[in-house]
Amino acid sequence: MKKMKTSRKITIIAMLFIALMAGCTKNDEPVNIAVSSTDPLNNVTGIARNKVVAFTFSEAMDPLTVNTSTFTLYQGVNQIPGIVSYSDKTATFTPVNILSAATPYTATMTTGAKSLTGNSLASDFVWHFTTGGTSLSQAVINLGSSGNYLILAKTAITNIATSALTGDLGLSPAATSYITGFALTNTTGYATSSQVTGSVYAADMVSPTPINLTTAVSNMITAYNDAAGRPSPDFFELYTGNIGGKTLSPGLYKWTNTVILPSDVTISGNATDVWIFQIAGNLTMSSSVNITLAGGAQAKNIFWQVAGQVTLGTTSHFEGIILSMTGITFQTGATMNGRALAQTAVVLDANTVSKPQ
Repeated sequence: MKKMKTSRKITIIAMLFIALMAGCTKNDEPVNIAVSSTDPLNNVTGIARNKVVAFTFSEAMDPLTVNTSTFTLYQGVNQIPGIVSYSDKTATFTPVNILSAATPYTATMTTGAKSLTGNSLASDFVWHFTTGGTSLSQAVINLGSSGNYLILAKTAITNIATSALTGDLGLSPAATSYITGFALTNTTGYATSSQVTGSVYAADMVSPTPINLTTAVSNMITAYNDAAGRPSPDFFELYTGNIGGKTLSPGLYKWTNTVILPSDVTISGNATDVWIFQIAGNLTMSSSVNITLAGGAQAKNIFWQVAGQVTLGTTSHFEGIILSMTGITFQTGATMNGRALAQTAVVLDANTVSKPQ
C-alpha cells in the first residue's frame, strides 16, 4: 500500500512538472505582430499619384529591420524605388517618382520586419490600391465669352498707375465708376485708356455691352465650377501646398487649404498638355518669384481655380488663367501672362499683364 502511494505521488509530481514546462514553453513562444492599419486601405481606387504609403504595426519595431527590403511597392513586376522611414509604430514608403495615373500597385510588408522583442508578422502582408487621374490629358476649361477678357470682375477693378494691360477689361454688375486709376475716355459702349491696349467695358454702358458682360460673368462662374468640380485628382495635397522650387507636370491637382509659392516654380509639359489647380484656400506668391514654362507648356492651358484670395507678390511673374471666387491682387510691379477672372474685385499696382496667345 505504501509503495502504491509513493508511486501515485511521483506520477502527480511528473504531471505537474510536464504541465509547468508546457506552460513555460507556451509563454516563451513568439507572439505574432498584428496589423493596425494600412494607408491606403486594401483595394481602394482613386489614390493620389503623390501618395505616401503607410503601414502601422501593433507594437514598436526595430527600425533597422524596417527598410526597402521589408517594405516594397510594385507596379506589376516592376519594383518602385522609394524611401522607407519608421516612427511611432508606423512605416512609410515615399516613392522617388510620381506614380502613374490610373494604375494598380501592390504594397508588401514582409516578416523580415521585427519588433523590439523579436516578433514578426505571421506571414508577409500584401495589399493593393489603384491610383486616380487619367492617362489622357485633362480637357481645357471652357471659358466661354469670359475668355474674351484679360481682366473680368464683378465689383471693382482698381489700378494704381501706371499699369500696362494688353487685352480687354470688363466689369459687371458694377458700373464704370468702380473702374478706377485708368483715366478712362468714354466712347459709345466702351471706354479707352492709355494704360490698356484694348477696350474697357462696364455694366452701365450702352447696349449691347450690358448683356455681353452678363453673359461673360455667367460663363466665368460656369468655368470656375467646371474647374472646381473635376474629379479624380492626379495629385492631392502635393507638398502640403508649398510648391516653391517644384516642377509641375500636367494633370489635376487638389488642395484643401492654402497654396504658397515662396520660390520659383516650373510648369513643364507640351503645347497640348493641361494643368488644373483646385485650391480651397488662398493662393499666395512671394515677391520676386517667377513661374516659368518649359517644354512648350502654354499659359492658356493652365487653370488656377482658387476659392480664396489670390495675391501675386511684388515684381513676381505669373503664368496661367486665374479663376477666383474671391479677389485677385497684383502687388507693385507684378507681371502676368494669362487672365485674371474674379467673382469680386481685381486690384492692380503698376503691373504688366498680357493675355495668353
